[in-house]
Amino acid sequence: MKWKKGLLIYNQNAGGGKLEKNLGECLPVLSCNIEEFLVIQTKEAGDAERICGEYGEDMDVVFVLGGDGTVHECVNGLSVLNKRPILGILPGGTCNDFSRTLNLPQKIGKAAEEMMSGRIKEVDVGRAGDRYFLNFWGIGLIADTSSNIDEHEKNLFGKIGYFLSALRTLGDNEPFSFTMEYDGKTIEDEAIMILVLNGKYIGTNLLPFPLIDSQDGVMDIVILKKSNIGVFKELLAMKRMAAESADPDSGVWYLQASDIKIQTSKEMEADTDGEIYLKTPADIQVLQNHLPMLCGPEA
Repeated sequence: MKWKKGLLIYNQNAGGGKLEKNLGECLPVLSCNIEEFLVIQTKEAGDAERICGEYGEDMDVVFVLGGDGTVHECVNGLSVLNKRPILGILPGGTCNDFSRTLNLPQKIGKAAEEMMSGRIKEVDVGRAGDRYFLNFWGIGLIADTSSNIDEHEKNLFGKIGYFLSALRTLGDNEPFSFTMEYDGKTIEDEAIMILVLNGKYIGTNLLPFPLIDSQDGVMDIVILKKSNIGVFKELLAMKRMAAESADPDSGVWYLQASDIKIQTSKEMEADTDGEIYLKTPADIQVLQNHLPMLCGPEA
């Protein structure tokens, strides 16, 4: 695939100290297929979003080399534009979750080569207030896990650091009260976690919800009501599920909706694509097929 104008945004901190190697793997591939090619390095938080906002409408394609946080910034910078370029993810972080949903190789050079095939998927984007998310929005256990990640463990163990954090958090989680309105229906209950999903992976783990589709115009909502071994068996059994499930006696509820409002009895931190800066209450909508993204085969 050839493009006239393209942009590469790269995070100098992504890739665990392998920046030079990562750039060496992708730059030759990209530059051969882009006539006018601009390369910009981010220096601080917010740079990727700002750069996408400034240059996005003038580009045919934007590539981002970084982790899920850098991708999240780019999605926020591009989603507000009237003319949105194609977005390509070069997996340079710890988890690279949405690149997995797009079925892209997890080696940067291979991902660059795969994207040159020009396969494009028009993906849904979630909007929470005036912010956007690509992979997920969540409160409770998911946000607590992200907050408890030890940066040394993350750097040393990579994705295992997320697993260690989840184990630490699990025993400390108390249920919270919530009210959720979704597509004209209402639920009032308690939970230890609510997830609003657009992608199929969190922390590199494939989620056991086969109905997740990032092009269907709905978000997949998972409500985890308690944490015990029975609930986790229920989660594993959902790999075979083909419909919504909200059994009052179940420890896990699974729903789908395009318009979601969530209130909690006390203000709670929300995790969006691994970044924690939003809080409840939340008003979430789906922007269907909002962002064109390069993908692998059968994504």
